[in-house]
Amino acid sequence: MIIAVAGMGYVGLSVACLLAQKHEVHAVDIMQKKVDQVNAGASPIADKEIESFLASGNLDLTATCQPEDCYRKANFIVISTPTNYDDARNYFDTGSIEAVLDLLSSLNVSACIVIKSTVPVGYTEIVAGKYPDLKILFSPEFLREGHALYDNLHPSRIVVGIPSRNQELLGQAETFAHLLREGATEPSDSVETLIVGSTEAEAIKLFANTYLALRVSYFNELDTYAEARGLDAAEIIKGVGLDPRIGAHYNNPSFGYGGYCLPKDSKQLLANYNDVPQNLIRAIVESNSTRKDFIASQVRALSPRVVGVYRLAMKKDSDNFRQSSILGVMERLNDAGVEMVVYEPLLNEETFIGAKVIDDLEAFKTKSDVIVCNRFNDELSDVAEKVYTRDLWRTDE
Repeated sequence: MIIAVAGMGYVGLSVACLLAQKHEVHAVDIMQKKVDQVNAGASPIADKEIESFLASGNLDLTATCQPEDCYRKANFIVISTPTNYDDARNYFDTGSIEAVLDLLSSLNVSACIVIKSTVPVGYTEIVAGKYPDLKILFSPEFLREGHALYDNLHPSRIVVGIPSRNQELLGQAETFAHLLREGATEPSDSVETLIVGSTEAEAIKLFANTYLALRVSYFNELDTYAEARGLDAAEIIKGVGLDPRIGAHYNNPSFGYGGYCLPKDSKQLLANYNDVPQNLIRAIVESNSTRKDFIASQVRALSPRVVGVYRLAMKKDSDNFRQSSILGVMERLNDAGVEMVVYEPLLNEETFIGAKVIDDLEAFKTKSDVIVCNRFNDELSDVAEKVYTRDLWRTDE
């Protein structure tokens, strides 16, 4: 089987590594630096399993910026190019997907195309009508940032959606699901697989991520209440989690939900409701902003001369700042005129959101009166008394 993967972000590169264990895979990206790194066996993103797989040299994987040849010969083409939702305009930019579909219309109409990018509900039906000669499926990803390949190796479920429940595409949908199970570490028969309509598959993705945003928001608002009332949030959360219907997982307070999918998907789901009655979905979206307001006000109440912002990524093993909740806190502090410095080794700028970037960790610690961090790190242990965090369990959850 020859497979092409368009886009080498977390989704695309993890899928490429998964499938390249047993098949010929060509990964396509517009950034030459990424292509060169992958071909040299180095990962362009922070992900322990991806780094290990690429370094092993055991994958049948080639990266390129020139997609034409690999698109022409591919049996399956996975689209995992970036999309973005603009909530101000209620507009979802899917142009990167259509750019690939336009190219495939002239290169290879016999291949099966699987969209893995995040899209609005109903999108696959629309493009299936716009490109009638192409065989298009949708398969949502359920990956954690920094653990994308691990989650592909140990999938909780596999979902493949077929436009208009087209029975002619059922065989390709089952084949693609088999390819994903085949690459997984889990026994093939233990992975729940759903073949559904493409619109239902799109809804599964948005509702799943919005539920996760709901859970994050719930424990964040519990923590807000406890801190405002001078209560021990950890004791309350532990007591709540002992109910088996709730459980003691995914309950670590933070500065808000962030990352690739949760902010974007929850806002997109809210937009999809449009004329459908709802209260909860809007509350989930708005609660994230309220949490950042509260965190910023708590930091300001400490009356610091200089606030140090320690790392910008959502999680310890990630290099992604996109939609990181600490950015919202920084914006609020900057608007209030609070002097800030930031320590982020991955930044190549002198300033960031009004904060001076300090490369030296010890100088950063000395300069900061209060150090704000979404997730605690042991390298702050010597200045723990300066640290403001709501990371109760010292985990990435």
